[in-house]
Amino acid sequence: MEVKKKDMRILVTGTAGFIGFHLSKLLLSEGFRVHGYDGVTDYYDTNLKKKRHEILSKFSNFSSTIGMLENQPLLDSVFDKFKPEVVVHLAAQAGVRYSLENPRAYIDSNIVGTFNVMDAARRLDVKHLLMASTSSVYGANDEMPFNECEKTDTQLTIYAATKKANENMAHSYAHLYKLPTTMFRFFTVYGPWGRPDMALFKFTEGMLNHKPIDIYNNGDMYRDFTYVADLVRGIRLLIDAKPKQEEPVSKNDSLSSAAPYRVVNIGNSKKIRLLDFIDAIESELGVKAIRNFMPMQTGDVSKTWADITLLNQLTGFTPQTELHDGIKNFIDWYREYYNV
Repeated sequence: MEVKKKDMRILVTGTAGFIGFHLSKLLLSEGFRVHGYDGVTDYYDTNLKKKRHEILSKFSNFSSTIGMLENQPLLDSVFDKFKPEVVVHLAAQAGVRYSLENPRAYIDSNIVGTFNVMDAARRLDVKHLLMASTSSVYGANDEMPFNECEKTDTQLTIYAATKKANENMAHSYAHLYKLPTTMFRFFTVYGPWGRPDMALFKFTEGMLNHKPIDIYNNGDMYRDFTYVADLVRGIRLLIDAKPKQEEPVSKNDSLSSAAPYRVVNIGNSKKIRLLDFIDAIESELGVKAIRNFMPMQTGDVSKTWADITLLNQLTGFTPQTELHDGIKNFIDWYREYYNV
């Protein structure tokens, strides 16, 4: 089912961020009108964020506002002026490990900020609200691959807890106001223009500078590495898959019986050993890593792995990017961006 793109207005939060940038670029290239909202905070290098926005600004169908989600009057004024038909809420205080150092930032951005987005979407009666969650909500669950219909009551960090709270808040609004809402749970996203605090970026930077890289749990870690282009293609297709409360619920469908609300995993559906991931980076760079093996970090989990049956049922899409190809694309970008 294809959305009519002519004049369709999509508000995306977090457009100066890694995923928001890639999604906005895809939507703009398909002809949607996109308004970006981003705080351009200094959690990591703001030059990287500004450069992403600079690229998006080359599209005539892109406009943006720099502001914090917690600034409700500003956010409301943007909604009122742009009048979005679809909202994709990606902005958040990210980082599992940083949430151990500065938990209050997660309450302000991920709870208060997300409520402000939800309430503005409710007030304007948008056609579809889509919001980012995370695989971290599965927490201490150990049955793999993770399925959206599992209970998720054992989050291990404040970051994960705020994202689970977002899911619960969104369900209540979907029920109370019949606001069609899709939550997507991301699994370890990587690719060009990635965040400097993420593993691929840190490992590449460390190896090229011949510095040790920290490898937690002595390398006994597995992740469902998801290439960013696959991730945003999944989001794009989910825009069309608006949940309807009266739909019959098929097996493995997380559609609520009480609201037009659904949770969807977006992952690569392959469990990759962290040491194999590092081997692939070494191979592409032609550099051997100096490996600093560390114990498991508080709040971290040893494995993630997505069941993407529901994503495929709803969209017909299955991520296709091979790990080596995705790593090569990132390293090519990194070398060009940093001139190394």
